Amino acid sequence: MSRMKSHSIPLHEGLNMSHRRILAPALLWFLYPIIMPPAPAPAQSPQADFDRVFTAKTMRVDYFHTGGLGEEIVSLDRVVSDGPWAGSFTRLVDDTNLGKYLFEIVDPATNGVVYSRGFASIYGEWETTAEAGETHRTFHESLRFPWPREPVQIVLKKRGGERGTFHEIWSDVVDPNSRFVNAAELIQEYRVWSILDNGSPNEKVDIILLSEGYAEEQMEKFHADARRLTETLFEREPFRSRRSAFNVRAIDVPSPRTGVNRPHVGQFRRTPVSAEYNIFDSERYLLTFDNRRLRDVLSSVPYEFVEILVNEKQYGGGGILNFQATTAVDTEFADYVFVHEFGHHFAGLADEYYTSPVAYETGGVVHPEPWEPNVTALHDTYELKWGDLVEEAVPLPTPWDKEAYEEHARGIRTRRQTLIDSRAPEEEFDALFHEQRAIERELLASMQYSGRVGAFEGAMYETHGLYRPETDCIMFTRADSFCRVCRRAIERIIDMYSS
Repeated sequence: MSRMKSHSIPLHEGLNMSHRRILAPALLWFLYPIIMPPAPAPAQSPQADFDRVFTAKTMRVDYFHTGGLGEEIVSLDRVVSDGPWAGSFTRLVDDTNLGKYLFEIVDPATNGVVYSRGFASIYGEWETTAEAGETHRTFHESLRFPWPREPVQIVLKKRGGERGTFHEIWSDVVDPNSRFVNAAELIQEYRVWSILDNGSPNEKVDIILLSEGYAEEQMEKFHADARRLTETLFEREPFRSRRSAFNVRAIDVPSPRTGVNRPHVGQFRRTPVSAEYNIFDSERYLLTFDNRRLRDVLSSVPYEFVEILVNEKQYGGGGILNFQATTAVDTEFADYVFVHEFGHHFAGLADEYYTSPVAYETGGVVHPEPWEPNVTALHDTYELKWGDLVEEAVPLPTPWDKEAYEEHARGIRTRRQTLIDSRAPEEEFDALFHEQRAIERELLASMQYSGRVGAFEGAMYETHGLYRPETDCIMFTRADSFCRVCRRAIERIIDMYSS
Protein backbone atom coordinates (compact mmCIF):
# COMPACT_ATOMS: atom_id res chain seq x y z
CA MET A 1 0.00 0.00 0.00
CA SER A 2 1.09 3.56 -0.50
CA ARG A 3 2.02 5.53 2.60
CA MET A 4 2.08 8.93 0.93
CA LYS A 5 -0.90 11.22 1.59
CA SER A 6 -2.23 13.21 -1.33
CA HIS A 7 -4.87 15.90 -1.47
CA SER A 8 -6.54 17.23 -4.63
CA ILE A 9 -8.01 20.74 -4.50
CA PRO A 10 -9.82 22.19 -7.56
CA LEU A 11 -7.89 25.10 -8.98
CA HIS A 12 -10.97 27.31 -9.39
CA GLU A 13 -13.32 25.91 -6.77
CA GLY A 14 -16.62 27.83 -6.82
CA LEU A 15 -16.44 28.94 -10.48
CA ASN A 16 -18.26 27.06 -13.21
CA MET A 17 -16.49 26.27 -16.45
CA SER A 18 -17.83 29.25 -18.35
CA HIS A 19 -16.66 31.62 -15.65
CA ARG A 20 -13.18 30.12 -15.84
CA ARG A 21 -12.97 30.64 -19.60
CA ILE A 22 -14.06 34.28 -19.33
CA LEU A 23 -12.22 35.39 -16.19
CA ALA A 24 -8.90 33.65 -16.47
CA PRO A 25 -7.50 35.57 -19.48
CA ALA A 26 -8.79 38.90 -18.15
CA LEU A 27 -7.36 38.32 -14.69
CA LEU A 28 -3.98 37.33 -16.05
CA TRP A 29 -3.84 40.45 -18.24
CA PHE A 30 -4.93 42.73 -15.38
CA LEU A 31 -2.58 41.24 -12.76
CA TYR A 32 0.44 40.83 -15.02
CA PRO A 33 2.28 43.94 -13.79
CA ILE A 34 1.68 42.90 -10.18
CA ILE A 35 2.44 39.20 -10.17
CA MET A 36 5.52 39.30 -12.34
CA PRO A 37 8.53 39.64 -10.04
CA PRO A 38 11.10 42.33 -10.66
CA ALA A 39 14.33 41.35 -12.30
CA PRO A 40 16.54 39.82 -9.59
CA ALA A 41 19.64 41.65 -8.47
CA PRO A 42 22.91 39.89 -9.24
CA ALA A 43 23.34 37.19 -6.60
CA GLN A 44 26.36 37.21 -4.35
CA SER A 45 28.27 33.99 -3.83
CA PRO A 46 27.88 32.21 -0.47
CA GLN A 47 31.55 32.97 0.18
CA ALA A 48 30.82 36.68 -0.30
CA ASP A 49 27.97 36.45 2.20
CA PHE A 50 30.35 34.88 4.71
CA ASP A 51 32.99 37.55 4.16
CA ARG A 52 30.42 40.30 4.62
CA VAL A 53 29.51 39.11 8.14
CA PHE A 54 32.44 37.02 9.39
CA THR A 55 36.20 36.57 9.41
CA ALA A 56 37.92 33.17 9.20
CA LYS A 57 38.56 32.69 12.90
CA THR A 58 36.37 31.15 15.59
CA MET A 59 34.47 32.89 18.37
CA ARG A 60 33.65 30.80 21.43
CA VAL A 61 30.97 31.83 23.88
CA ASP A 62 31.29 29.95 27.18
CA TYR A 63 28.33 29.85 29.55
CA PHE A 64 27.00 28.10 32.62
CA HIS A 65 23.89 25.98 32.29
CA THR A 66 22.16 25.56 35.65
CA GLY A 67 18.94 23.75 36.44
CA GLY A 68 16.97 21.23 38.40
CA LEU A 69 13.77 21.32 40.44
CA GLY A 70 11.93 22.72 37.44
CA GLU A 71 14.35 25.62 36.83
CA GLU A 72 16.74 26.35 33.95
CA ILE A 73 19.18 29.28 33.97
CA VAL A 74 21.85 30.26 31.42
CA SER A 75 24.55 32.75 32.42
CA LEU A 76 27.51 34.05 30.41
CA ASP A 77 31.02 33.02 31.41
CA ARG A 78 33.34 34.54 28.78
CA VAL A 79 33.86 35.20 25.07
CA VAL A 80 37.22 34.15 23.59
CA SER A 81 39.00 33.41 20.35
CA ASP A 82 39.00 29.68 19.64
CA GLY A 83 41.47 29.37 16.80
CA PRO A 84 40.99 29.21 13.01
CA TRP A 85 37.52 28.64 11.55
CA ALA A 86 37.33 25.06 10.29
CA GLY A 87 33.72 25.07 9.14
CA SER A 88 32.19 25.67 5.78
CA PHE A 89 32.10 29.13 4.24
CA THR A 90 28.86 28.29 2.45
CA ARG A 91 26.74 25.96 4.66
CA LEU A 92 26.16 28.25 7.61
CA VAL A 93 22.53 27.66 8.57
CA ASP A 94 21.64 24.27 10.02
CA ASP A 95 18.59 22.73 8.31
CA THR A 96 18.88 19.23 9.85
CA ASN A 97 16.42 19.85 12.72
CA LEU A 98 18.62 17.81 15.06
CA GLY A 99 19.35 18.40 18.72
CA LYS A 100 17.59 19.21 21.95
CA TYR A 101 19.06 22.71 21.67
CA LEU A 102 19.67 25.14 18.82
CA PHE A 103 21.62 28.37 18.75
CA GLU A 104 21.27 31.09 16.15
CA ILE A 105 23.53 34.02 15.33
CA VAL A 106 21.40 36.95 14.20
CA ASP A 107 22.69 39.94 12.24
CA PRO A 108 21.02 43.00 13.86
CA ALA A 109 21.37 44.94 10.61
CA THR A 110 18.99 42.57 8.80
CA ASN A 111 17.46 40.61 11.69
CA GLY A 112 18.37 37.51 9.69
CA VAL A 113 19.97 34.31 10.95
CA VAL A 114 23.52 34.17 9.58
CA TYR A 115 24.65 31.01 11.40
CA SER A 116 22.97 28.24 13.39
CA ARG A 117 23.67 24.79 14.83
CA GLY A 118 21.60 22.20 16.63
CA PHE A 119 23.27 20.33 19.45
CA ALA A 120 22.78 18.21 22.55
CA SER A 121 24.45 18.57 25.95
CA ILE A 122 25.24 16.80 29.19
CA TYR A 123 22.81 19.16 30.90
CA GLY A 124 20.08 18.06 28.49
CA GLU A 125 20.74 14.44 29.41
CA TRP A 126 21.03 15.16 33.12
CA GLU A 127 17.60 16.77 33.31
CA THR A 128 16.07 13.42 32.28
CA THR A 129 17.59 11.72 35.35
CA ALA A 130 15.94 11.37 38.77
CA GLU A 131 18.57 13.65 40.31
CA ALA A 132 17.29 16.65 38.35
CA GLY A 133 14.07 16.48 40.33
CA GLU A 134 15.93 16.52 43.62
CA THR A 135 18.67 19.15 43.38
CA HIS A 136 20.38 21.82 41.25
CA ARG A 137 23.50 21.31 39.15
CA THR A 138 25.59 23.49 36.86
CA PHE A 139 27.31 22.42 33.64
CA HIS A 140 29.74 24.36 31.46
CA GLU A 141 28.96 24.63 27.74
CA SER A 142 30.21 26.47 24.66
CA LEU A 143 28.85 27.86 21.41
CA ARG A 144 31.33 28.11 18.52
CA PHE A 145 30.77 30.10 15.32
CA PRO A 146 32.72 32.27 12.85
CA TRP A 147 34.12 35.49 14.30
CA PRO A 148 31.70 38.32 13.43
CA ARG A 149 32.87 41.67 12.09
CA GLU A 150 30.15 43.61 13.91
CA PRO A 151 27.94 42.98 16.96
CA VAL A 152 25.63 39.99 16.66
CA GLN A 153 22.81 38.59 18.72
CA ILE A 154 23.08 35.06 20.11
CA VAL A 155 19.77 33.27 20.59
CA LEU A 156 19.73 29.95 22.45
CA LYS A 157 16.63 27.78 21.95
CA LYS A 158 15.34 24.57 23.49
CA ARG A 159 13.08 21.96 21.99
CA GLY A 160 9.86 21.18 23.81
CA GLY A 161 6.16 20.59 23.68
CA GLU A 162 4.20 17.90 21.88
CA ARG A 163 5.44 19.04 18.48
CA GLY A 164 9.06 19.38 19.55
CA THR A 165 9.40 22.98 18.40
CA PHE A 166 12.16 25.31 19.58
CA HIS A 167 11.57 28.21 21.96
CA GLU A 168 14.03 30.83 23.17
CA ILE A 169 15.57 30.38 26.63
CA TRP A 170 18.44 32.91 26.51
CA SER A 171 19.74 35.72 24.34
CA ASP A 172 22.60 38.21 24.43
CA VAL A 173 24.47 40.59 22.13
CA VAL A 174 28.20 40.13 21.55
CA ASP A 175 30.39 42.93 20.24
CA PRO A 176 33.65 41.49 18.84
CA ASN A 177 35.35 44.84 19.44
CA SER A 178 34.39 45.06 23.12
CA ARG A 179 37.12 45.05 25.74
CA PHE A 180 35.20 42.21 27.42
CA VAL A 181 35.86 39.94 24.42
CA ASN A 182 39.28 38.31 24.44
CA ALA A 183 40.50 38.15 20.84
CA ALA A 184 43.90 36.69 21.71
CA GLU A 185 44.80 33.18 20.58
CA LEU A 186 45.65 30.65 23.28
CA ILE A 187 49.34 29.68 23.03
CA GLN A 188 49.83 25.92 23.56
CA GLU A 189 52.61 23.45 22.90
CA TYR A 190 50.73 20.24 22.25
CA ARG A 191 51.79 18.22 19.24
CA VAL A 192 49.16 18.04 16.48
CA TRP A 193 49.65 15.53 13.68
CA SER A 194 47.67 14.34 10.68
CA ILE A 195 46.17 10.89 10.12
CA LEU A 196 44.06 11.73 7.06
CA ASP A 197 44.49 14.90 5.00
CA ASN A 198 42.15 15.47 2.07
CA GLY A 199 42.19 19.24 1.74
CA SER A 200 41.22 22.55 3.28
CA PRO A 201 39.45 22.36 6.66
CA ASN A 202 36.75 24.65 5.28
CA GLU A 203 35.85 22.10 2.60
CA LYS A 204 36.11 18.89 4.63
CA VAL A 205 34.71 17.25 7.74
CA ASP A 206 37.37 17.81 10.40
CA ILE A 207 37.79 15.25 13.20
CA ILE A 208 40.28 15.57 16.05
CA LEU A 209 41.36 12.62 18.23
CA LEU A 210 42.65 13.57 21.67
CA SER A 211 44.74 11.42 24.03
CA GLU A 212 43.53 11.01 27.62
CA GLY A 213 45.16 8.83 30.26
CA TYR A 214 48.32 8.25 28.21
CA ALA A 215 51.57 8.97 30.03
CA GLU A 216 54.34 10.76 28.10
CA GLU A 217 56.12 7.49 27.36
CA GLN A 218 52.88 6.06 25.88
CA MET A 219 52.44 8.53 23.03
CA GLU A 220 53.46 5.94 20.45
CA LYS A 221 50.68 3.72 21.77
CA PHE A 222 48.26 6.61 21.33
CA HIS A 223 49.46 7.09 17.74
CA ALA A 224 48.84 3.40 17.01
CA ASP A 225 45.42 3.47 18.70
CA ALA A 226 44.41 6.62 16.81
CA ARG A 227 45.38 5.15 13.44
CA ARG A 228 43.69 1.82 14.21
CA LEU A 229 40.38 3.37 15.27
CA THR A 230 40.39 5.79 12.34
CA GLU A 231 40.66 2.86 9.96
CA THR A 232 37.87 1.12 11.87
CA LEU A 233 35.55 4.05 11.18
CA PHE A 234 36.38 4.15 7.47
CA GLU A 235 35.83 0.42 7.07
CA ARG A 236 32.09 1.02 7.52
CA GLU A 237 29.58 2.63 5.20
CA PRO A 238 28.92 5.40 4.50
CA PHE A 239 32.31 6.55 5.84
CA ARG A 240 34.17 4.17 3.53
CA SER A 241 32.61 5.62 0.38
CA ARG A 242 33.00 9.19 1.63
CA ARG A 243 36.54 8.91 2.98
CA SER A 244 37.79 11.75 0.75
CA ALA A 245 35.40 14.16 2.51
CA PHE A 246 37.30 13.91 5.81
CA ASN A 247 40.39 15.23 7.52
CA VAL A 248 41.48 13.45 10.70
CA ARG A 249 44.05 14.94 13.06
CA ALA A 250 45.29 13.90 16.48
CA ILE A 251 46.66 15.87 19.41
CA ASP A 252 49.14 14.50 21.96
CA VAL A 253 48.10 15.50 25.49
CA PRO A 254 50.20 13.53 27.99
CA SER A 255 48.75 12.60 31.37
CA PRO A 256 50.77 12.42 34.61
CA ARG A 257 50.07 8.69 34.84
CA THR A 258 48.24 5.94 32.98
CA GLY A 259 44.45 5.72 33.07
CA VAL A 260 41.51 7.95 33.96
CA ASN A 261 39.16 8.36 36.89
CA ARG A 262 37.15 5.20 37.70
CA PRO A 263 35.40 6.08 40.97
CA HIS A 264 33.20 2.98 41.10
CA VAL A 265 36.30 0.76 41.53
CA GLY A 266 38.34 3.21 43.61
CA GLN A 267 40.81 4.24 40.88
CA PHE A 268 41.14 8.00 41.19
CA ARG A 269 42.95 10.15 38.62
CA ARG A 270 43.40 13.81 37.64
CA THR A 271 43.89 13.97 33.87
CA PRO A 272 44.28 16.83 31.35
CA VAL A 273 40.61 17.01 30.27
CA SER A 274 39.10 15.08 33.23
CA ALA A 275 37.45 12.23 31.34
CA GLU A 276 35.91 9.75 33.77
CA TYR A 277 33.68 6.74 34.07
CA ASN A 278 30.52 6.60 36.18
CA ILE A 279 28.71 9.52 34.53
CA PHE A 280 25.20 9.63 36.03
CA ASP A 281 26.37 6.68 38.19
CA SER A 282 26.58 4.35 35.17
CA GLU A 283 29.80 2.32 35.37
CA ARG A 284 30.24 2.24 31.57
CA TYR A 285 29.31 5.86 30.73
CA LEU A 286 32.51 7.79 30.00
CA LEU A 287 32.65 11.56 29.36
CA THR A 288 34.27 14.74 30.60
CA PHE A 289 32.35 17.43 32.48
CA ASP A 290 35.29 19.84 32.07
CA ASN A 291 34.12 21.57 28.90
CA ARG A 292 36.27 24.69 29.40
CA ARG A 293 39.47 22.70 29.67
CA LEU A 294 38.53 20.46 26.74
CA ARG A 295 37.81 23.45 24.51
CA ASP A 296 41.03 25.19 25.51
CA VAL A 297 43.09 22.14 24.60
CA LEU A 298 41.38 21.95 21.21
CA SER A 299 41.51 25.68 20.47
CA SER A 300 44.59 25.62 18.23
CA VAL A 301 43.29 22.79 16.05
CA PRO A 302 40.82 23.17 13.17
CA TYR A 303 38.00 20.82 14.16
CA GLU A 304 34.26 20.21 14.11
CA PHE A 305 34.08 16.81 15.81
CA VAL A 306 36.16 15.41 18.66
CA GLU A 307 36.69 11.91 19.96
CA ILE A 308 38.60 11.45 23.21
CA LEU A 309 40.63 8.23 23.20
CA VAL A 310 40.84 6.95 26.77
CA ASN A 311 43.74 4.68 27.68
CA GLU A 312 41.69 2.12 29.60
CA LYS A 313 40.67 -1.51 29.24
CA GLN A 314 37.29 -1.22 30.94
CA TYR A 315 34.40 -1.23 28.47
CA GLY A 316 33.06 2.31 28.14
CA GLY A 317 32.35 5.36 26.04
CA GLY A 318 29.90 8.15 25.35
CA GLY A 319 28.72 10.43 22.58
CA ILE A 320 26.75 13.70 22.49
CA LEU A 321 25.69 15.51 19.31
CA ASN A 322 28.12 18.30 18.39
CA PHE A 323 29.92 18.11 21.74
CA GLN A 324 32.14 15.07 22.38
CA ALA A 325 32.58 11.34 21.93
CA THR A 326 34.78 9.02 24.00
CA THR A 327 36.13 5.49 23.63
CA ALA A 328 38.10 3.19 25.94
CA VAL A 329 40.76 1.98 23.52
CA ASP A 330 41.81 -1.33 25.07
CA THR A 331 38.48 -3.05 25.53
CA GLU A 332 37.99 -5.93 23.10
CA PHE A 333 35.02 -3.99 21.73
CA ALA A 334 36.83 -0.69 21.21
CA ASP A 335 36.17 -0.75 17.46
CA TYR A 336 32.42 -1.04 18.02
CA VAL A 337 32.36 1.56 20.80
CA PHE A 338 34.32 4.07 18.72
CA VAL A 339 31.95 3.85 15.76
CA HIS A 340 28.77 3.66 17.85
CA GLU A 341 29.62 6.71 19.98
CA PHE A 342 30.75 8.65 16.93
CA GLY A 343 27.31 8.00 15.46
CA HIS A 344 25.76 9.84 18.43
CA HIS A 345 28.23 12.71 18.25
CA PHE A 346 28.33 13.14 14.49
CA ALA A 347 24.78 12.55 13.29
CA GLY A 348 22.63 12.68 16.44
CA LEU A 349 21.79 8.99 16.16
CA ALA A 350 19.80 7.60 19.08
CA ASP A 351 20.58 4.47 21.01
CA GLU A 352 18.26 1.84 19.57
CA TYR A 353 18.75 -0.64 22.41
CA TYR A 354 16.24 -0.79 25.24
CA THR A 355 17.12 -3.71 27.53
CA SER A 356 20.34 -2.35 29.12
CA PRO A 357 20.24 -0.36 32.38
CA VAL A 358 20.45 3.43 31.95
CA ALA A 359 20.33 6.41 34.31
CA TYR A 360 17.50 8.17 32.48
CA GLU A 361 13.87 8.16 33.54
CA THR A 362 11.99 5.74 31.26
CA GLY A 363 8.58 4.12 31.01
CA GLY A 364 6.57 7.09 29.78
CA VAL A 365 3.03 6.36 28.65
CA VAL A 366 3.09 8.88 25.79
CA HIS A 367 6.19 9.56 23.71
CA PRO A 368 6.62 12.72 21.63
CA GLU A 369 8.21 12.15 18.25
CA PRO A 370 11.99 12.01 18.90
CA TRP A 371 14.22 14.46 17.03
CA GLU A 372 16.78 11.71 16.47
CA PRO A 373 16.64 10.50 12.84
CA ASN A 374 16.65 6.74 13.58
CA VAL A 375 13.84 6.42 16.17
CA THR A 376 10.14 7.16 15.87
CA ALA A 377 7.04 7.15 18.06
CA LEU A 378 5.05 6.12 14.96
CA HIS A 379 2.06 8.33 15.74
CA ASP A 380 1.15 8.27 12.05
CA THR A 381 2.41 5.57 9.69
CA TYR A 382 1.87 7.94 6.75
CA GLU A 383 4.34 10.40 8.28
CA LEU A 384 7.10 7.92 9.11
CA LYS A 385 10.36 9.86 8.75
CA TRP A 386 11.97 7.01 6.80
CA GLY A 387 8.78 5.92 5.06
CA ASP A 388 10.33 6.18 1.59
CA LEU A 389 12.66 3.29 2.50
CA VAL A 390 9.85 0.94 3.56
CA GLU A 391 8.80 -1.63 0.96
CA GLU A 392 5.11 -2.07 0.20
CA ALA A 393 5.03 -5.58 1.67
CA VAL A 394 6.44 -4.56 5.07
CA PRO A 395 3.71 -3.84 7.66
CA LEU A 396 3.89 -0.95 10.14
CA PRO A 397 4.51 -1.58 13.00
CA THR A 398 6.73 -4.43 11.84
CA PRO A 399 6.50 -7.76 13.70
CA TRP A 400 9.64 -9.37 15.09
CA ASP A 401 10.47 -11.99 17.74
CA LYS A 402 10.51 -9.42 20.50
CA GLU A 403 9.68 -11.81 23.34
CA ALA A 404 12.52 -14.19 22.47
CA TYR A 405 14.98 -11.32 22.28
CA GLU A 406 13.87 -9.89 25.62
CA GLU A 407 14.15 -13.26 27.36
CA HIS A 408 17.73 -13.54 26.13
CA ALA A 409 18.46 -9.94 27.19
CA ARG A 410 17.16 -10.49 30.74
CA GLY A 411 19.59 -13.36 31.22
CA ILE A 412 22.52 -11.28 29.97
CA ARG A 413 21.53 -8.35 32.18
CA THR A 414 21.42 -10.52 35.32
CA ARG A 415 24.82 -12.04 34.62
CA ARG A 416 26.31 -8.64 33.86
CA GLN A 417 25.05 -7.17 37.13
CA THR A 418 26.68 -10.05 38.99
CA LEU A 419 30.00 -9.19 37.35
CA ILE A 420 29.59 -5.51 38.25
CA ASP A 421 28.78 -6.26 41.87
CA SER A 422 31.78 -8.57 42.23
CA ARG A 423 34.15 -6.18 40.43
CA ALA A 424 35.07 -8.96 38.07
CA PRO A 425 38.06 -8.53 35.73
CA GLU A 426 37.38 -7.08 32.29
CA GLU A 427 38.09 -10.42 30.63
CA GLU A 428 34.89 -11.82 32.15
CA PHE A 429 32.83 -8.91 30.81
CA ASP A 430 34.39 -9.36 27.37
CA ALA A 431 33.57 -13.08 27.39
CA LEU A 432 29.93 -12.30 28.25
CA PHE A 433 29.70 -9.67 25.51
CA HIS A 434 31.15 -12.07 22.91
CA GLU A 435 28.56 -14.67 23.88
CA GLN A 436 25.80 -12.04 23.74
CA ARG A 437 26.84 -10.83 20.29
CA ALA A 438 26.94 -14.33 18.80
CA ILE A 439 23.44 -15.18 20.04
CA GLU A 440 21.97 -11.83 18.95
CA ARG A 441 23.44 -12.00 15.46
CA GLU A 442 21.84 -15.38 14.82
CA LEU A 443 18.53 -14.44 16.42
CA LEU A 444 18.10 -11.05 14.71
CA ALA A 445 19.19 -12.32 11.28
CA SER A 446 16.63 -15.12 11.26
CA MET A 447 13.43 -13.07 11.58
CA GLN A 448 10.83 -12.61 8.84
CA TYR A 449 11.67 -8.97 8.11
CA SER A 450 15.39 -9.06 8.90
CA GLY A 451 17.40 -6.89 6.54
CA ARG A 452 14.37 -4.81 5.56
CA VAL A 453 13.37 -1.35 6.73
CA GLY A 454 10.23 -1.09 8.84
CA ALA A 455 9.31 0.05 12.34
CA PHE A 456 10.36 -2.46 15.02
CA GLU A 457 9.11 -1.76 18.53
CA GLY A 458 11.75 -1.34 21.22
CA ALA A 459 14.22 1.54 21.01
CA MET A 460 15.84 4.40 22.89
CA TYR A 461 15.57 2.66 26.31
CA GLU A 462 11.81 2.11 25.90
CA THR A 463 10.24 -1.33 25.60
CA HIS A 464 7.00 0.06 24.20
CA GLY A 465 6.03 3.08 22.12
CA LEU A 466 9.31 3.77 20.31
CA TYR A 467 10.48 2.06 17.14
CA ARG A 468 13.77 1.53 15.25
CA PRO A 469 14.21 1.11 11.47
CA GLU A 470 15.64 -2.43 11.21
CA THR A 471 15.95 -5.52 13.39
CA ASP A 472 19.67 -4.82 13.85
CA CYS A 473 22.16 -1.96 13.54
CA ILE A 474 25.35 -0.81 15.21
CA MET A 475 23.13 1.56 17.22
CA PHE A 476 21.11 -1.45 18.56
CA THR A 477 23.62 -4.25 19.23
CA ARG A 478 27.34 -4.75 18.76
CA ALA A 479 26.73 -5.22 15.06
CA ASP A 480 29.27 -4.39 12.36
CA SER A 481 27.24 -1.97 10.24
CA PHE A 482 24.74 0.87 10.27
CA CYS A 483 21.20 0.30 9.00
CA ARG A 484 20.05 2.19 5.91
CA VAL A 485 18.32 4.93 7.88
CA CYS A 486 21.42 5.64 9.96
CA ARG A 487 23.62 5.63 6.87
CA ARG A 488 21.43 8.22 5.22
CA ALA A 489 21.48 10.40 8.35
CA ILE A 490 25.28 10.25 8.41
CA GLU A 491 25.52 11.17 4.72
CA ARG A 492 23.43 14.26 5.34
CA ILE A 493 25.94 15.54 7.91
CA ILE A 494 28.88 14.76 5.63
CA ASP A 495 27.22 16.85 2.92
CA MET A 496 26.68 19.68 5.38
CA TYR A 497 30.37 20.05 6.25
CA SER A 498 32.11 19.10 2.99
CA SER A 499 31.97 20.87 -0.35
